[in-house]
Amino acid sequence: MAIAMLLLSSLPACATTTPDSAPSDGCGVERLGGLVGRARTGEREAEALRLSNARQLRWIRPGDVVTMDYSPQRLNVYLDGTGRIERFTCG
Repeated sequence: MAIAMLLLSSLPACATTTPDSAPSDGCGVERLGGLVGRARTGEREAEALRLSNARQLRWIRPGDVVTMDYSPQRLNVYLDGTGRIERFTCG
């Protein structure tokens, strides 16, 4: 029994990370507050990528279907109904 307990205690703990529980600094969202409320443009996309250091960017409009795969280096840009930036998340 003691050997079994010793073996079990040496196993690494398993944890699941979801986009909501992931640290925000994986894709630099904390540096993007100045872009909230601004319209979607090609220049805005380039600026968001530059400021965040994310490798990918995904625009998400209301009602869009998005995959649930998580990529810490992907910046999700949520737009409101008028095409203005509402918020950012990593994933």
